[in-house]
Amino acid sequence: MNADEKFDVVGLGVSTLDLLLVVAELPAGESVQRASESMLQGGGPVATALVALARLGSRTAMIDKLGDDWRGRLIIDGLRKEKVATEWIRTAAGRTSSIASILVRRRDGARAITFSPGTAGELDPDELPEDIIARATVLHMNGRHFDASLRAARLARARGVKVSFDGGADRYCDRIRELVAMTDICIVARPFACAYAGREDVAAAAGALLSGGPEIVVITSGAGGSDVFARDGEGFHQPAYKVKAVDTTGAGDAFHGAFLHGLVTGLDLKECADLAAAVAAMNTGKLGGRGALPTLAEARNFMGIRVGQ
Repeated sequence: MNADEKFDVVGLGVSTLDLLLVVAELPAGESVQRASESMLQGGGPVATALVALARLGSRTAMIDKLGDDWRGRLIIDGLRKEKVATEWIRTAAGRTSSIASILVRRRDGARAITFSPGTAGELDPDELPEDIIARATVLHMNGRHFDASLRAARLARARGVKVSFDGGADRYCDRIRELVAMTDICIVARPFACAYAGREDVAAAAGALLSGGPEIVVITSGAGGSDVFARDGEGFHQPAYKVKAVDTTGAGDAFHGAFLHGLVTGLDLKECADLAAAVAAMNTGKLGGRGALPTLAEARNFMGIRVGQ
């Protein structure tokens, strides 16, 4: 790899190995049932967003810390097959990598997730590859490896690299506000936004987030679509594409990846949101968080338009 190669998006987060099982019902107590389908696939919010970006045509690289076990090897192999650069993933000798068990309800794609974080530990701020961050257009994070994320955000901003933050539905905590303050593109689930703002109104929550630092705020509501706000423009609602979901795993990650692809390729915010909604919907059509991530041509065909042209 060329030492001066530029990347559209560099991600920093925790990569996982996902065991997905399709079941008739999610368990409410002790039970035994037969899965109708199963799959072993790489996962993790930031890593899956990078795979979405790569399939759409963006150049991506992952920063993480894994164990040197079979899980870690499968995670890295999966990313490499998707053309996500993995040279900056550290491996900890004698440690294990994250794994998740995901039960997917057959009739609507609803999920129950159990995960084991592994023993590789947090990436230390001193282990950050500063050179790769400087070669990115966007640095994408979700707050995992928290201290390293803070340092990475400072490095990115000092070098003119935009910082993107993924706020999952159950990921809000008070310390995350420090990271949000260094974010340029803030795409969060509605529960995260409301917890951050202490308000249930989406517009009010977006205003609180914008005043905290970001230039762009997107609040996602699953099948309810998303609401996009910019510090220097009017907000708008992006409807979700209506599809029959097979598995909702990774839909939000797909949305993040597609939205960032739109930004780095020069689309306006409405085009970014439309592309993101389409890619997220398409990704629910098969089992797995990466099972149906489309190419840009496939996404355009699904939308019935030529995005940005």
